Amino acid sequence: MLEHLWMGLQNVLMVKNLLLIVAGTVSGMVMGALPGLTATMAVALLVPFTYAMNPASGLALLGAIYMGCVYGGAFSAILINTPGTPSSIGTTFDGYPMARQGRGEEAIVGATVGSAIGGIFGVIALIFLAPPLADIALRFGPAEYFWVGVFGLTIISSLSAGSFLKGVVGAMFGILVSTIGIAPIGGDVRFTFGSPAMQGGVDLIVILIGMFCIPEVLTIVSKGIGGHTAVEYHRTKGVLWETTKKVLVQRANLIRSCVIGTFIGILPGAGGNIANLVAYNEAKRASKTPEKFGTGHLEGVVATETANNAVVGGGIIPLVTLGIPGAPPDAVIYGVLMLQGLRPGPELFAERADITYTFMLALGAAALVMVPIGIYGGRLLTRFVAKLPVRYLVPGIGILTIIGSYAIRNNFTDVILMLGFGVVGYALRTLGFQAAPIVLGLILGPIMETGLVQAYLTGQGYSWPWLALFINPISWILIAMSILSFAWPYFGSLKQLFQKPEGLGSGNGE
Repeated sequence: MLEHLWMGLQNVLMVKNLLLIVAGTVSGMVMGALPGLTATMAVALLVPFTYAMNPASGLALLGAIYMGCVYGGAFSAILINTPGTPSSIGTTFDGYPMARQGRGEEAIVGATVGSAIGGIFGVIALIFLAPPLADIALRFGPAEYFWVGVFGLTIISSLSAGSFLKGVVGAMFGILVSTIGIAPIGGDVRFTFGSPAMQGGVDLIVILIGMFCIPEVLTIVSKGIGGHTAVEYHRTKGVLWETTKKVLVQRANLIRSCVIGTFIGILPGAGGNIANLVAYNEAKRASKTPEKFGTGHLEGVVATETANNAVVGGGIIPLVTLGIPGAPPDAVIYGVLMLQGLRPGPELFAERADITYTFMLALGAAALVMVPIGIYGGRLLTRFVAKLPVRYLVPGIGILTIIGSYAIRNNFTDVILMLGFGVVGYALRTLGFQAAPIVLGLILGPIMETGLVQAYLTGQGYSWPWLALFINPISWILIAMSILSFAWPYFGSLKQLFQKPEGLGSGNGE
C-alpha cells in the first residue's frame, strides 16, 4: 500500500496533474456556484475533456471538479440564499443570515475551512477503508455480486426523496434499460428494435448526460437563474484567522459531521443533499444553544459544509471496492473508468493501484486547493454567478451535452438517446421520480444479471440450481442487510403508529 501511495503522490505532484487539479477545482466551483447546476451535471458535462487524457490525469481532473463543485454551492447559498447544489441546502439556514448581518466573509471562511477538513477526512477514510474492503470483495463470487446488487437497490430506493414506491419503480426502470443490447451471458439480442447501433446497449455516460443535464437545462429555461442579488462582503483584516480558530475549536462538530458525511457517502445513492441536512440537524441537537441555529450561527455552516465534502471520499469507497457508486456523481466516474478500460471493483487495486491512488490523492489535493481559491476569489466568483445571463448559460450547456454524447462512440444515435432520455428524465422529475434510482438500476442491472445467471449455471450440480445463491455465508449476510435496508423505511411509520399521541388523556378535551 505504501508503495502505491508513493507512486500516486508522485503522479499528483507532476506539474501537468497539479495544473489540472487547480483548473478542475476552479471549474467545479464555478459550476457549483451556479444555482440549479448539480455536481453530477458538472462532472458529466466536463467528461468529454478527459477523452484524450491518460486515465490518471482524467480522473484527477474529474475528482477536482467534483470536490470543487460540492464546495462551490456554498457561495450562492451564503450570498444569494439559493443553494448552488442540493448539497448546500442546509448552508442557507445560517449562511445567508450571517451575510445579511455583515458577516459574509466569516461565513465563507467557515464554509471553506469546514469543506477542506471534510474533504480531507473523506479521502483519508477512502485510502484506509477501501483496500481492506477490496480484499473482502475479492472473495465474492457470482451469487455474492447478485446480492450486492440487490442490497444497492434497496438502499437507493429507501433513500429516494418522496415516495418509496417511486424509488423502487425508478430502479426497476433502470434495470429494464440495462437489458437493451446483447445479453452478457448467452448472447441473446434484446430490445434493439432492429437497429445495429443498439446491439452494444445504451452507453452509461449518454444516459447520465441525458438524465442529469437536460432536465436541469429545461428547469433553468422555465425558471431562470437571473435576477439574484448577491450580498456584498469585504475582506477585513483578522477575520480569516479569527474565523479559522472558531472553526477548529469545534472539534465535536467537525468530527461528527465528517463521520456523518463519510458514512452517508458510502450508502449507495444518498449523497451530500442528505448528508448536509443530517449533519445540520445533529449539530443543532448536540448544541448547548440550539436556539441560535437559523439566525446566523457559524456552527450550522460548518456542519453542513464539512459533511457534504466528506461525502466525496465516502462515496468513492463502494465504487472502487464493489463497483457501486455511493453518490450520483460517482456514477459518472464509474462510466469514465469503464471508458478507460478500468473495471470498478477490487480489480482496480489488484491491477491498476497506481491510478487508483492517484485519483484518491487528487481528491485530497483538490480539498487543499479550495482554501486559497475560495477565500481570495470568492467575491469575484459570486459577482460572476449573480450576473450570468441564462441566454449564455443554456446554449453552452446544450452544446457540451451534444458533443459529449456524440464523442463517446462517434454515434449520432447516442445523441438522440441522450436527448430522449433527457426529456423522459424531465417528465419523470415533474411526476416526483428521481434520476438517482434510475441510474443506479442501470449500473446494477448488468451486475445482477451476470451474477444471477452465472450462479445458476454453477448450481447445475445441485438438485435445485437456485441453491447456489444461498450456500455462501457472505450471501446470507448480504441478504440480511438487504432485508434490513428494505424494511428500514417502515420502522419510522410503525414507531409513529404505536407512539402515544401528544395530549391524549390529558383531560383538556382537545
